Amino acid sequence: MAIEVRIPTILRTYTDGAKAVEGNGDTIAALLTDLETRHTGIRERIIDGDNGDQLRRFVNVYLNDEDVRFLDGVSTKLSDGDSITILPAVAGGAPRTPMPDMPAL
Repeated sequence: MAIEVRIPTILRTYTDGAKAVEGNGDTIAALLTDLETRHTGIRERIIDGDNGDQLRRFVNVYLNDEDVRFLDGVSTKLSDGDSITILPAVAGGAPRTPMPDMPAL
């Protein structure tokens, strides 16, 4: 069962620069375990918890554009041909009020 996994720029050091890789597994957890066999270190950047049973707080994983947190998390079932997208959460932005010596946006 082939699953395409889209890798964000920040994790591409684990995939030798590849933007997408293929993996196998019947759940998100199994897929990440499979990826770990070829891309050592990537799983721990995505999974948190002593039992490895939850996503890291600031990592979003999408199954065919559906956030897996609203499905079954790492237990979400996968099918041949599915697409997984891993996205780190982004924070920050411009201040609401200009700081001294800073022009307004």
